[in-house]
Amino acid sequence: QVQLVESGGGLVQTGGSLKLSCAASGSTSNIYVMGWYRQAPGKQRRLVATITSGGTINYPDSVKGRFTISRDNADNTVALQMNSLQPEDTAVYYCNAKEWGILGRSYWGQGTQVTVSS
Repeated sequence: QVQLVESGGGLVQTGGSLKLSCAASGSTSNIYVMGWYRQAPGKQRRLVATITSGGTINYPDSVKGRFTISRDNADNTVALQMNSLQPEDTAVYYCNAKEWGILGRSYWGQGTQVTVSS
């Protein structure tokens, strides 16, 4: 089992910045991909950014150039630096960790609220 604990959400004005952090504990040796997803009210949970243990990064177009994901494999942490925040970035942000392999499990944090005021 892997436990994920997020921190760093909050309220920010349009154009502002926030940094989210996520710490993994438990059976972390099998984690391959860590990342962030977000879910706005009434909408599906969507990808924000992922990073593999080897450093391969993936962003959707909606956050490219504004958000930066980073990972510390030694500390089992992943961070998301969010700049130029817009009201449409308002959502609950969830940390995710996926294990290696076809049968690898996926774990979620409890979520942290990010609210961007206009």
